[in-house]
Amino acid sequence: MTIVRRQALLTNNLSNGLSKDEVVALKRVAQRIRRNLLVTVAEAGSGHSGGSLSETDILTTLYYSILTHDPQNPSLPSRDRFILSKAHACPALYTVLADRGYFPMSDLSSFRKIDSHLQGHTRIGTPGVEMSGGSLGMGLSFGIGIALAARVDSKNHNTYVLLGDGECDEGQIWEAAMAASHYKLDTITAIVDRNGIQNDRFTSEVMELEPLAQKWRAFGWRVLTVNGHSVPALYKAFVQAKQTKGQPTVIIAKTIKGKGVSFMENNPGFHGKAPSWGELAIALAELGAKPEGKDSAWKADMLTMGYSPERISSISNAIVQMKVSQT
Repeated sequence: MTIVRRQALLTNNLSNGLSKDEVVALKRVAQRIRRNLLVTVAEAGSGHSGGSLSETDILTTLYYSILTHDPQNPSLPSRDRFILSKAHACPALYTVLADRGYFPMSDLSSFRKIDSHLQGHTRIGTPGVEMSGGSLGMGLSFGIGIALAARVDSKNHNTYVLLGDGECDEGQIWEAAMAASHYKLDTITAIVDRNGIQNDRFTSEVMELEPLAQKWRAFGWRVLTVNGHSVPALYKAFVQAKQTKGQPTVIIAKTIKGKGVSFMENNPGFHGKAPSWGELAIALAELGAKPEGKDSAWKADMLTMGYSPERISSISNAIVQMKVSQT
């Protein structure tokens, strides 16, 4: 089974788990997203690589199997709402939105450029983006407002808010958590990207968050702790959140910052740093890119994103040289 761009899962029966074929297909999508977001950040020469890589499996599971949404009609009234509170990690979200067909893949090459709709933090105006972000701690309050408005309007869509773990240092997060519990907002799900790094240090050095699960429970939330890189575990947690009544749900997704790229994993230095073109070739190879054969689809992706054959060839040659040097 292959999920091509603009396509969601062919089946979405929430009463059952994902099939093995669906899990494999979603993992392939996540690798495609990781490769393309790194190309996007490398082209810009700046951007938040690490946190984008850590949240990729979360976004892939949501946008390809859970959310009710329509890329051809981003303002669909019945759509589920997704809020990226950690708005600096927008390269992953932009890449997912482009992959799903909200806007052309070629737009990704304009990331962080003047007059582009793809800026370094999310903003309303980009198709599929629900909140202008940047100042941390705001997204959960924003999502609660959406959920309360839906209740007033007798709407039954769900709202999902992705938080950074370092962002949970913000007092506004806990004010919002208290409000969601008070109003028994069972249509809102928060996800904490628990990768253990904020900016240039580990979260435990800045402000100890643990016991994080107990804190959320004390604020009246149902807490689900999962492997944030396990598609089946994430899918199951999202289904359980949908089925929860009378209280909000938080999913603490244990992730690895820089997931999939050896020199970025658990490396605070790549919180807000772009890979060089040489580092990009290494990263793409580690994410499964090959010069030829069935694993060379990254070339077609880069062409679709607007890169020249010469640029693509230079990266391909670098991957070949790496393979030669390893033999």
